Amino acid sequence: MRYWIETLGCPKNHVDSDKLAGLLVSQGYDLAASAGDADLVVANTCAFIEAARQESIETVLELADVRRAGSRLVVTGCMAERYGDELADALPEVDLVAGFNESLTALAPSTPVALRRRPTPAFDLLNLPRPATSAPWAYVKIAEGCDRRCGFCAIPTFRGDQRSRSTSEILSEARALVAGGVHEIVLIAQDLASWGHDRRRGALGDAVEVLDEGGTQPLIELTRVLSQEVERVRLLYLYPSGLTSGLIDTILETGVPYFDLSLQHSSRSMLRAMRRWGDGERFLERIAAIRAAEPDATFRSSFILGYPGETEDDQRHLLEFLEAAQLDWAGFFTFSDEDGTYAHDLAGQVAPELALERLREVSQLQDRITAARRDALVGTVQRVLIDAPGVGRSVRECPEIDGIVLVDPTLRVGSFAEVEIVASHGTDVEGVTR
Repeated sequence: MRYWIETLGCPKNHVDSDKLAGLLVSQGYDLAASAGDADLVVANTCAFIEAARQESIETVLELADVRRAGSRLVVTGCMAERYGDELADALPEVDLVAGFNESLTALAPSTPVALRRRPTPAFDLLNLPRPATSAPWAYVKIAEGCDRRCGFCAIPTFRGDQRSRSTSEILSEARALVAGGVHEIVLIAQDLASWGHDRRRGALGDAVEVLDEGGTQPLIELTRVLSQEVERVRLLYLYPSGLTSGLIDTILETGVPYFDLSLQHSSRSMLRAMRRWGDGERFLERIAAIRAAEPDATFRSSFILGYPGETEDDQRHLLEFLEAAQLDWAGFFTFSDEDGTYAHDLAGQVAPELALERLREVSQLQDRITAARRDALVGTVQRVLIDAPGVGRSVRECPEIDGIVLVDPTLRVGSFAEVEIVASHGTDVEGVTR
């Protein structure tokens, strides 16, 4: 029996696919050469915004066209969790709609099944071993769900509240990855800085206090422990109020001064409407403090344009913030109206055309900033991890998200090399071995 998994969405989904692959391998499946050669074809979908849902549906239909006769087509992931009934009704091409914590191969292969609301799932799938990776880096998901209720986000409605994995579970997975040749582990969660918070509330033994200054933050100790196990530890999706001075110091100590901050906007009024903490001034103060401690620190963030109530003054504030912050990387998205969210019923909806115009404006500014910051690397020496023939990354680049360092294709995958940056090509730079 052979399987094929098509993954859409964020790195968290890629981890889920790895875990699902591990489950299928444990049940006797082998990886197929393509979807058309597989006995079981799985679409791991994304439901974060409308564009992601549309891409997921198109992918499912494409898989339905190419799968061979007699194979099973299964839809899983966020869309299955959120829209099980609708998907089963709308996609007769699909044999099964299933959530991650069901054994997909144990369910009826020919009848569409829609998931009903069910209790919060256990971590039976997330804690499964994953298949060996050919890349020298790996994402490790350390929590599922989210306790925050941001105005635009529907994730808690189908992924549930935050459920943190234990330190021992995470270490076990990390050590197995390192034994398989991984040199960089990227920790991910919907709200990474809050990892462990729920385990104390549930009396599960991990000490944790609030994430205010002076409190203890379990992510600090986890990061320190992991940094003893693997050469690089990178943290993704840090809610800004969780970026305490202790966590900043810990990140800098790892030697990977990469800060992925979930900011979403800079206007205080917009952030309050989004039900989020902070404002542009606080963000700039935090960024400046980090750069004072480590001038080579790298910053990434994401922002929403066209959130209900956004004005031209808010747009101007964001442009001024981006100019002042000089982020290395940033992603921009137009607001997606999601059922079940606080923003769904908010007044002041922004016309999609205007939101798109604002997105283009901030994107053009950030593209110039990113290019200038990449240009500034020319003449410097960077230590890069070779991800693939001709492709390397320094600590400044997150895998699959940021730019790359173009290197000598004869350098061995999984090795480290010292290279001098000799040219910049937009988001990518070119390095020559010293």
